[in-house]
Amino acid sequence: MSDIQCIFSLIEEEKARQSRTIELIASENFVSENVLRAAGSCLTNKYAEGYPGKRYYGGCHIVDRIEDLCREQWKQVFHTDYHVNVQPHSGSQANGEAYAAVLKPGDTILSMSLDNGAHLTHGSPVNFSGKLYNVVFYNTDDNGFINMDDVRTKALECRPKLILAGASAYPRIIDFKAFRAIADEVGALLMVDIAHIAGLVAAGCHPSPFEAGCDIITTTTHKTLRGPRGGLIFCKPELAKKVDSAVFPGNQGGPLEHIIAAKAVAAVEACDPSFTAYIRSVVANCRAMADEFIRLGYDLVTGGTDNHLFLVDLTKQNVTGKALQNALDECDITLNKNCVPNEKRSPMVTSGVRVGTAAMTTRGMTADGFVATARVIDRAVKALQADAFNEDFIASAKADVAAIIARIG
Repeated sequence: MSDIQCIFSLIEEEKARQSRTIELIASENFVSENVLRAAGSCLTNKYAEGYPGKRYYGGCHIVDRIEDLCREQWKQVFHTDYHVNVQPHSGSQANGEAYAAVLKPGDTILSMSLDNGAHLTHGSPVNFSGKLYNVVFYNTDDNGFINMDDVRTKALECRPKLILAGASAYPRIIDFKAFRAIADEVGALLMVDIAHIAGLVAAGCHPSPFEAGCDIITTTTHKTLRGPRGGLIFCKPELAKKVDSAVFPGNQGGPLEHIIAAKAVAAVEACDPSFTAYIRSVVANCRAMADEFIRLGYDLVTGGTDNHLFLVDLTKQNVTGKALQNALDECDITLNKNCVPNEKRSPMVTSGVRVGTAAMTTRGMTADGFVATARVIDRAVKALQADAFNEDFIASAKADVAAIIARIG
């Protein structure tokens, strides 16, 4: 087999893995054929440094129209007149570019900590955000809810240049208006990262940061928005020039016009009424699955969920998140280990797992399938506890998974 054949063989293996697996990673989804077509199109051949009408290369008149269409379509998705930059290659780059637009190295950011559900780019000391900026963290309460009293107290103490709201593993509604009030009180800019909940915001299933008057809003396009892997930055019009300059030439060179086209396709799809119905099913399925875990005796961070994900705290089961993630991989169920509030273990081990319902809802799984999956996971936890996680158990679990998937086609 040639090297090229080997690569395409591996792609087919991954395609097969995805088809037989129950995908519960909250940051993953399955894109449409049209998104795939755009992402794999001839647009990957075009270099287009700059912005529509202001490129550094010739031959950009067609990609200019695509990028303009993409920008306008995303405004329609969120019903906003904010400026939008569609060039960020990822959510992490979108966050870095948003910071660079309004901050200088050493400026203070008030953000949620990674242990409480934030993202690496929200100020983790091992990430560029924690290395470049002075990051102060607000906390959740003992039940895992954002402690707005702590947010205000910390804001008054440290007088941040920017307050950051949004999370990577937070299962509840975020009160953007409360964050706006605190930011106004201390004279801070308010940035919101809606990478996980963007689809819910678009469908009206979560309060909108646009309506709350947030200054900068970042998101990925590949989670609940069901688009290609990439990022977006929205901002108030008065910040547009700073944001655009921070993206190019500040942090990026040529934009990925094939991905921008795929983002445009995803935006069109997100404006269709079927998308709202999809998101409502995501939320309903998540609640049904979370309720089943509670019925089975598990502790969930915050006691449940309002969105597309929830966190299972495995402390009382004495099973680590890493152990359960690895075990479920062998059973054709994928999820990820995740820290819980007041985490005692390292981020590479953790005391919990994060579970999301967006991807399998896309594939057609209903509440019954998610409940059945929760029961398979419970069996895996008990097998780990009893030191009975063996080949016989794996075969049995795989058969259960195959039966669940067979019901959705």
